[in-house]
Amino acid sequence: MALKIKPIGEVVEGRAEVADDYWGGVESVIQLDESEFPLDSVQGLEEFSHLVVVWHFDQASPSDVEYHARSPRGNTQWPATGTFAHRNHRRPNQLAQSFPRLIKVDGLRLHVTDLDAVVGTKIYDLSSYFEEMGPRGTIREPAWPGEMLTDYWAKKS
Repeated sequence: MALKIKPIGEVVEGRAEVADDYWGGVESVIQLDESEFPLDSVQGLEEFSHLVVVWHFDQASPSDVEYHARSPRGNTQWPATGTFAHRNHRRPNQLAQSFPRLIKVDGLRLHVTDLDAVVGTKIYDLSSYFEEMGPRGTIREPAWPGEMLTDYWAKKS
């Protein structure tokens, strides 16, 4: 059975252009659907520093999904890895998750930074980030993600 979901909100302020890098310092606003959610649906959220935001790469083409192994960003200096080793729009459902810092709650407008989604992006779920629900144990990863993402959170010059 297919899952049917509808957006709960949208990114209404922030970065407008899609890009691979330089997301540092970008402040965004997520507007939750006012016809769907009462103000108290965000009650207590301001006490958390970070959110978990699930969003859709809605500006990417479904025909761009790739299931085969490929080098990240087309850079053959990095090893070819499968779809599920990547965190880009070429995923089966083109869903992403980000962990932005919550700056403030203004009614159903959530002001955040480090949300790597552009204006117009549909938000499908969000929750507060619980440190206790984060990764447990030692984090392990190959060198290429760190190399690839060197400028990801850098400020655009």
